[in-house]
Amino acid sequence: MADNSQDPSVAQICKHYFDDQGLPERKLESWHFCDNEVDANACLALVLSGEKKATSPSLWWYEANDEALPQVGDLNVVTNYQGEAQCIIKTTKVSVTPFNQISEAYAQIEGEGDKSLAYWQRVHWAYYHRELAGTAFVPKPDMPIVCEEFEVVFALEKL
Repeated sequence: MADNSQDPSVAQICKHYFDDQGLPERKLESWHFCDNEVDANACLALVLSGEKKATSPSLWWYEANDEALPQVGDLNVVTNYQGEAQCIIKTTKVSVTPFNQISEAYAQIEGEGDKSLAYWQRVHWAYYHRELAGTAFVPKPDMPIVCEEFEVVFALEKL
């Protein structure tokens, strides 16, 4: 995840969303999925299609980056890899689960690949090694994973 809030599209989507809701405008945090362009944009497409409804950074990533954990009700702008705003999501559930206790049902709502637990474990294990590189943490089977479920509350095809 990266904060791409400098892109003008982030302010634009926030303005459109809050205007539509009849609420005072405010800035939202923005980020993209994954750590590379291909995966980030593929995950974004899955979110926009309604297939991807969860994301799973390690708790250790939050600790290493001194970031607050997501909370139910949080609103975030999701961007493509280039930082261009694509939608706003609302966090609906947050739990911390050991990697080796992630369920088949959770892997399915994450919506990636064939949606199986085996696929989820394989791609996320590789991802956690990259995510935690350069930190004091080393992935292990019982490492804590932040399971964040969300829904798209606003999306624009073109700003």
